[in-house]
Amino acid sequence: MTRKKTKIAYKPVGWLAGAAAGMLAGLLFKQTWKLAGNDDDAPNATDEDRGWGEILAAAALQGAIFAAVKATVERAGAVGVRRATGEWPA
Repeated sequence: MTRKKTKIAYKPVGWLAGAAAGMLAGLLFKQTWKLAGNDDDAPNATDEDRGWGEILAAAALQGAIFAAVKATVERAGAVGVRRATGEWPA
């Protein structure tokens, strides 16, 4: 398979993996926030009753979890494509 075909073939896999990564990251963040915070629900930026520190901490934690899960899923997908086709999809 040519590099261009491999890249094209990987697109739908990447989209599905990205959607799954987003859902997984959301679940992990909710569970992590429950363990770390005093509340079951993480604050939104517009929550009037929450302070800046809590809102920014939640946003930073959510971003870190999302980035780590996304990188893990994308890397695993690329490795899987290489094993299946012999070509790196990027």
